[in-house]
Amino acid sequence: MDVTVRAEAVAAGLSAERLARIDGWMDRLVGDGKLAGLSVTVARRGCVAYRRCTGLADRERGTAMAESTIVRIYSMTKPLTSVAIMMLYEEGRFQLDDPITRFLPCFANQRVLTGGTRGKVETVPAVRDITFRDLLTHTSGLTYGFMESTLVDGLYRSEGVDFQTSDATLAEVVERAARLPLLAQPGTAWNYSIATDVLGHLVAVIAGQPFGDFLQERVIGPLGMVDTGFHVPAEKVARFAANYGRGPDGALTLIDDPASSRFAAPRAICSGGGGLCSTAGDYLRFCQMMLNKGELDGVRLLGRKTVELMTANHLGGDMAAMGQPRFSESSYEGIGFGLGFSVMLDPARAQVLGTPGEYAWGGAASTAFWIDPAEEMAVILLTQLMPSSTYPIRRELRVLTYQALVD
Repeated sequence: MDVTVRAEAVAAGLSAERLARIDGWMDRLVGDGKLAGLSVTVARRGCVAYRRCTGLADRERGTAMAESTIVRIYSMTKPLTSVAIMMLYEEGRFQLDDPITRFLPCFANQRVLTGGTRGKVETVPAVRDITFRDLLTHTSGLTYGFMESTLVDGLYRSEGVDFQTSDATLAEVVERAARLPLLAQPGTAWNYSIATDVLGHLVAVIAGQPFGDFLQERVIGPLGMVDTGFHVPAEKVARFAANYGRGPDGALTLIDDPASSRFAAPRAICSGGGGLCSTAGDYLRFCQMMLNKGELDGVRLLGRKTVELMTANHLGGDMAAMGQPRFSESSYEGIGFGLGFSVMLDPARAQVLGTPGEYAWGGAASTAFWIDPAEEMAVILLTQLMPSSTYPIRRELRVLTYQALVD
């Protein structure tokens, strides 16, 4: 750890010596062949207390992991999309309990799965329409095709409900989803889903401009997130990390080469649920805006009360009380969900260090962030390994970060 960061750590109420334990943890992950490379950023009280990169962003080319490395953040896109739709909420364009059929009539007269087989799906009418709040809290009854656990997941795959690889438009894929049954009655169960992609389409419909343009003009640009976007331009591909999985022998294997990646060219769909690439520095600017209750460097995206509403728990309890089996981006016990973020309710029940009111999320390639308003702290973990449940690195980093608080 350099002298500057050591001094910043002490000023921010963190032990530099205890933070240095993160060094050994990072080096072991790379040395043991679990990760090709990773970066960790810890900010507190407006300054960076710890920032380190180790290993390789691209093993095949020998490119080191660096602060400027661009990675696929996948579902860490969701919080930015949630901010975008809430900016329109602040303009009085809709209320949280408004049915989305007000803007998307294709979601009228939905059906809800009750059983059956792929050849004969059994459904009943939805008792009410999906609302904006349902989408923001993942209680809409929508799902993801990659879950591969229900009949509806299978229908998503067969009907081309895929916002990552489809050549169709955002509107067309949303309309495909609207024709399929819901997993549960709206508002009754937490189920991770394409809901945030639907929110991206709602942004486009309500604002009257393409979702990607709105996000760039109203969120990414004003925050100065200069390396964040839905594709990596040719002049930046040299900084774009490779993405890895694990082969049959457990060794790292390349699954997405940066030079030939679909992220290296403009995408047919700007996926609000998982389409962005970004850097540690860029994402820290987003986190600091949230910590500042909606403002950064004189630019205000949201009002203080809106941020407080977004980061409160909107479920009846924790996710374990109303959700599917444990999902890799978060544990369920002791964790609630707000408008675009998971929310820590009870660290003892979650069985990990943390603070009630801390909010967070992660991405499919093992990236993660969390923001702790009480401790005035934000932490960002970037790497590129799929699936994100391969190793418990998010929980391990939580312990290593919180044990360093000494004030």
